[in-house]
Amino acid sequence: MIRILVVDDHIVVRSGLMALLNGKNGMEVIGDAADGQEAIQKAQELKPDVVLMDFSMPQGMDGLTATLELKKLLPDIAVLILTMHDDEEYLFRAIQAGASGYILKSAPHDELVSAIQSVATGSAYLYPSATKRLMNEYLDAMKNGEPQSAFDTLSEREREILSWVAKGYSNKEIAEHLIISVKTVETHKSNLMEKLGLKTRPDLVKYAMKKGMLNFE
Repeated sequence: MIRILVVDDHIVVRSGLMALLNGKNGMEVIGDAADGQEAIQKAQELKPDVVLMDFSMPQGMDGLTATLELKKLLPDIAVLILTMHDDEEYLFRAIQAGASGYILKSAPHDELVSAIQSVATGSAYLYPSATKRLMNEYLDAMKNGEPQSAFDTLSEREREILSWVAKGYSNKEIAEHLIISVKTVETHKSNLMEKLGLKTRPDLVKYAMKKGMLNFE
């Protein structure tokens, strides 16, 4: 029996998932939580095999932060992110946080069941289009090659700003943290993107992840 903790800030969604999964396909929903902090508390008490975690929870602790904390406290628990975001940036951030899987809320019920079963046995799960996208990007990178010296041309400040931008922080937030002007942040950001040949934020996230820079601790 796979023991599941359901985490979502909408009670209707939690109730629907619990009704769908409980007692079926060798699964048992042993609890639910409305935000990340409650999820951590319930996980420590109930010791589920899988935490089905909503990514975006505006009130309280979000799913990404909760996943990071859960993996520190209970590393053997599998976290499956259930989200509406079909976006590479969210996907990479979830993987970096320690999630075992990532599936869309629009997925068919049988796909959700398969995803839970996969992560419960220690495997990883990505929804099909994400897997294809990552494979294509990997093959493109192998085919084209990545300039090995590009990263070496970045200054320490540019590397620092690359890390902050890739983690989702705005120019204003970065400026406040580094105690520099927003214009200075924008200049560094423009320079590093030109040096690396990158054009969008998702490009920055993928590059930073490859370089091992997305440490959220």
